[in-house]
Amino acid sequence: MVYGLHNLQTPRRDRRALRRLGRGHGSGRGKTAGRGTKGQKARTGGRGGLKRLGMKRILLAAPKVRGFRSLRPKPVAVNIGVIERAFTAGATITPRALVSARLIRSKDNGVKVLGGGSITKPFTFKCLEISAPAREKITAAGGSIEPQAVSRKP
Repeated sequence: MVYGLHNLQTPRRDRRALRRLGRGHGSGRGKTAGRGTKGQKARTGGRGGLKRLGMKRILLAAPKVRGFRSLRPKPVAVNIGVIERAFTAGATITPRALVSARLIRSKDNGVKVLGGGSITKPFTFKCLEISAPAREKITAAGGSIEPQAVSRKP
C-alpha cells in the first residue's frame, strides 16, 4: 500500500478528546480542576516554574570556576628510563610498540618521550614527540631519532 496524504490516519489513542477541566462540579474536574487547593502548584504558571530555594545556598557555597582548560588533548608522557627497562637494545620504539609493551594505554593523542631516568642502550625512535633532554640522552647513548610524521589532527 502506498502512503499519501489522502490515506494517512492518526492512531486511535491520539483521537481521544482532551479532558476539559474546570467545567463545574458535575464534570468531576470542576472547582479546583484537579490541582488541589492553594499552593504554588495550584496557581497559573506554578507547575514548571517552582523555585528551588534550597539550591541557592549550594550554588553560593560551590567554588567558582576559574582559569582556562584547553579542549585539545595532550600527548601521553613516557619517561626514557621506563623505555630503557621495557625494551632490548636496538629496538625500534613506536607508539604501537609502547602500547603492546603496556607502557601506555592509547596512542590516539600522540606520545611524548620525556628525559626522566637514564638510558644506556641504543634505540631507534619513530613517530614520537621527544623533549630536548630526552633527545640529548638518546643521541649520547648511540640511538637515533626518525622525524615525526606530520599530524593531521587539529
